[in-house]
Amino acid sequence: MDLINFILNIAALLLWLNWRAISFTAVAKPPGTSLLGTLKKAAPRGPKNWLSLVALAALLVFRALVYWHIGPSVGWMPSLALKAISLTFRSDRSDRMLLFSLFSFGLTFAFYYCWLLLISVVNRRVADADMFLKLVRLQLGWLERWPTGLKLLLPFCLITLIWFALAPLFNHLGFPPPTSRWEVWQKGMVLGLAIYFCWKYLIVGILLLHTVNSHVYLGANPLWNFVEVTARNLLTPIRWLPLCLGKVDFAPIAGIALVFLADEYGSRALTKLFQHLPL
Repeated sequence: MDLINFILNIAALLLWLNWRAISFTAVAKPPGTSLLGTLKKAAPRGPKNWLSLVALAALLVFRALVYWHIGPSVGWMPSLALKAISLTFRSDRSDRMLLFSLFSFGLTFAFYYCWLLLISVVNRRVADADMFLKLVRLQLGWLERWPTGLKLLLPFCLITLIWFALAPLFNHLGFPPPTSRWEVWQKGMVLGLAIYFCWKYLIVGILLLHTVNSHVYLGANPLWNFVEVTARNLLTPIRWLPLCLGKVDFAPIAGIALVFLADEYGSRALTKLFQHLPL
């Protein structure tokens, strides 16, 4: 069931991206190089933009109903775990399954935009000539113009505020009530810090692709150029270390090891911090 839920989250995210792509399709396309390329079709435009959003909403509601009917029979108790905090949802209640469906996609949505923010920050000095980087900046929209510091603080602030805003809803639905407002803020701040750990998957993925592309020729492709530039910028903080042996560069391997160490010890520190904060 967890794998099915993950696949459906990806499908829901693709529906969102399909809706977002409509707004900048004309920008992403290269300019016409001939008179024929500059002509516009007289026929009406493609499918209506809102169909993707309707399909997204329908998917989230329909899968909640499926979880409600199937979950109890297979003993499935879905949960959302983000380092020190874990929320468990009863599959025998339709309202809990609807919440789980919405929050599960919301977490995927948050991870995706945190990835975009990281790519934007590390590649802030790279020109728009890179196709994939241009798509990232178009996805971020007006957030792309924010200063680097504000981009990095945005996930923490936003997750903390969302958690605080949803606390009354959790109480209304029967979740254990907090002992104080300070407890609500604590959990929100822990979630806000924990969201940064999602960068692990992106960084490791890019460094692995960079390592493979450095040793095996995979052809000329804009994707590999994007991976090369992003990996090089991600590795900037450790480039001063003597990690090259002849023609072999061990910087990507060292970067991956540092990411896993940071994730392991950071998770422990975050859990310990949460346990020792006064309520």
